Amino acid sequence: MKDSNKVLSAPKADKIPETIVTHGHKRVDNYGWMRLSDVQKNAESPDDATKKVLSYLNEENDYTKACLNSTEKLQESLYEELIGRIKQTDESVPFFLNGYWYYTRFEEGKEYPIYCRKEKTLDNEELIIVNLNELAEGKEYYQISSLAISPNNSILAFGEDTVSRRVYKIRFLNLETGEFLSDELEKTTGEIAWANNSQTVFYTTKNETSLLSEKVWRHVVGSEQSNDVMVYHEKDPSYYIGVTKTKSRKYIMIWNSSTLSSDYHLLSADNPTGEFTPFIPREKVHEYSIEHFEDKFYVVTNWEAENFRLMEVSENDTAKANWKEVIPHREDVLITDLELFRNHMVIGERKNGLTQINIIDQKTGGSTYLNFGEAAYDAYLSTNPEFDSVKLRYSYSSLTTPSSVIDYYLETGEKEVLKVQEVVGGHVPENYSAERIYVSARDGKKIPLSIVYKKGFEKNGKNPILLYAYGSYGATIDPSFSSTRLSLLDRGFAFAIAHIRGSETMGRAWYEDGKLLNKKNTFTDFIDCAQHLIDQDYTSAAHLYAQGGSAGGLLMGAVANMAPSLFNGMIAAVPFVDVINTMLDESIPLTTNEFDEWGNPKIKEYYDYMLSYSPYDQVKAQNYPNILITTGLFDSQVQYWEPAKWIAKLRDLKTDDHLLLMKTNMDAGHGGASGRYEAYKEVAFDYAFLLYLEKKSLS
Repeated sequence: MKDSNKVLSAPKADKIPETIVTHGHKRVDNYGWMRLSDVQKNAESPDDATKKVLSYLNEENDYTKACLNSTEKLQESLYEELIGRIKQTDESVPFFLNGYWYYTRFEEGKEYPIYCRKEKTLDNEELIIVNLNELAEGKEYYQISSLAISPNNSILAFGEDTVSRRVYKIRFLNLETGEFLSDELEKTTGEIAWANNSQTVFYTTKNETSLLSEKVWRHVVGSEQSNDVMVYHEKDPSYYIGVTKTKSRKYIMIWNSSTLSSDYHLLSADNPTGEFTPFIPREKVHEYSIEHFEDKFYVVTNWEAENFRLMEVSENDTAKANWKEVIPHREDVLITDLELFRNHMVIGERKNGLTQINIIDQKTGGSTYLNFGEAAYDAYLSTNPEFDSVKLRYSYSSLTTPSSVIDYYLETGEKEVLKVQEVVGGHVPENYSAERIYVSARDGKKIPLSIVYKKGFEKNGKNPILLYAYGSYGATIDPSFSSTRLSLLDRGFAFAIAHIRGSETMGRAWYEDGKLLNKKNTFTDFIDCAQHLIDQDYTSAAHLYAQGGSAGGLLMGAVANMAPSLFNGMIAAVPFVDVINTMLDESIPLTTNEFDEWGNPKIKEYYDYMLSYSPYDQVKAQNYPNILITTGLFDSQVQYWEPAKWIAKLRDLKTDDHLLLMKTNMDAGHGGASGRYEAYKEVAFDYAFLLYLEKKSLS
């Protein structure tokens, strides 16, 4: 039987050349016509330009479906397998907050969670706060922000997004009557902070064009949004902003964050009509976070401390001159998190590429590190909303061990496992092996590489491996468990995570060495990890696959240009590939906040460097791996036209007959489909693509 891609004609996009001159350098963009505005995408009667773009995206979808039609039964089988491992009727571990136990549960066959609570004890009657299955009925996409319940426990506020642009409408539900209030707050981030009077909320709105959060408002429940008072306006477009409430419930806190700087403004939660005051004056380069406790603030800061240190200061005078050091800077330890209790302080740390939990007794000063007993794992602080709790809640998993929710008794050191992720059908961790190895990068740096496979995996160069990475914004992909991944491992695949520069795996310097004018280290680290897997006979180029999404999609695009012969296939999800055009256009959502991550191409040094790796600009006449690209029409993080332009240029220039496919979710955005089960259809599709390629490579 012939491969369907041999007899189908791939879509061919029109070329409409546009010459762009920057710093005297000319570029020709043939596919700029693919860009539609939000107004065009949402129009009831599309204009001709919109019809042309939508027609092209649908042609690509049809082509992808036809090329992979032989995998449809496999996709169905994988989907059933993936959801078959999920405990259909399930609920989270309850946590206690302000007189109530809160938890989330799922019912068999339902796409969305049901949020519940019980008053005082878990033996009391269940009270359903909100059932998202009812609210999502009839909607193609439905997502909510976190729930925010008034201090008197009577009103629920939450944001809902029905488009997948991460723009939320805040709604209010009377928990005593079950009726929604008339209040509806539009164009928000979905973040809500209640004042202590249970009548006033603070929320953040987004710029309609850039989608950057920029204004904080005060709203009185029962009034119209038009009467709301703006209490803060961030005019620097390099900052994200938001509003929250301290764990102590004493302060409303406006936070501001750019890549290099952060700052805070505070207001007593008992005085909602008062004025916000800055914690300290904003500094151009200073990242810090604050936590309030009793009469002081704790400050995690990188002031004269690349890996951050912990300071404290009286709430009455928070000037930097008054800060006192609690935990000094350490060259080999990055402080990542802080959780405060009445008698203990818990520090999230990262050392030698792994997470650690450090528990400090504030009475004795003694320090205890939790022992996790595995060479590679993921452990992090969980939900701990009460100061007076004698238990620390954290989560733990590894590449072979399902996730556990654990309470650690701070006074005695005892551990209580509250829940272990159930893999329906059974999972035996001992049937799988995990490794943590270190790869020598071309500049001598040691790149951690985590690998998991089913026992019996032979290092003979013939086995398939999926190599995954992200490598931007300091975001770190830790070696945690995935039940979906078992569908690959049980079919002979190994799965590997390259902990490349651009993350904070090895501390803050690891991030700094993979951004701005060091960005190419991210790409070469990934390539060096791939080459190591081949050199050490874990796999060969015929059986090696790569995957990354968003900024990890940029990684895929750059690597495809730089080292295409190392891989049989790639999956690039919502890929940021049109780097120069996007970063030159400040009207595109989120661009201005990214200058300190990628550089500003209006400065020639950054333009030249970004141009040298920008995947769209560097596509050339050469062989490429088999590539699957996924995107969403309403993506607000990486606009759909970036991958659409990229595939058109790839198809025009590439010199091979490998599969080049794009699947656009016409109803969703950056995160893909909403709903508990719908997302697994996308995973099944990706896995079917990989298994199809691997089957071809063996034939």
